Amino acid sequence: MNADIVNALEVLNAGGLILYPTDTIWGIGCDATNEKAVERIFKLKGRDAGKSLIVLLDNENKLERYVKEVPALAYDLIEYSEKPLTIIYSQATNLASNVIHADGSVGIRIPKHPFCQQLIQRFRKPIVSTSANLSGEKSPSNFLDIAQEIIEGVDYVVNFEQDDTSPKTPSTIMKLEPDGKFVFIRR
Repeated sequence: MNADIVNALEVLNAGGLILYPTDTIWGIGCDATNEKAVERIFKLKGRDAGKSLIVLLDNENKLERYVKEVPALAYDLIEYSEKPLTIIYSQATNLASNVIHADGSVGIRIPKHPFCQQLIQRFRKPIVSTSANLSGEKSPSNFLDIAQEIIEGVDYVVNFEQDDTSPKTPSTIMKLEPDGKFVFIRR
């Protein structure tokens, strides 16, 4: 796993794209503060640039760097959620403009996954995590389901967990307003 982290860090620091395992499904990732890298993800996936991307952080203490007002409830939701949970926050900041939705929001997840946590911690910046599929196609449930076009379109493919064929599912997504009101987008 350490060699994968070193190689992925080199690619992320150079503005490249990685294909990597997460706490949910395999993702395409890049530096979430690098607009050109984010642009490459949209192009690779054939995805409309108006669609949102999810950002991963290694711990909830960093939320305040990327969200102007973090509702207190967010910390409890992150701590007690049994399934991977992506929370959409209003008023994103310090991220590439093409990661932030037109309404100013951003979806952030704190993965409880050893590879992701170490990678993000060592990178010291948030990482984009979008499903490793072409736009409009089904999300891959494991590495073997990823289209060759995606594999060839990234700069580094992580070896860790490629042999894990257990089916994975995307995260739960909820939108959390600064006043604590919330709505589930995907369960």
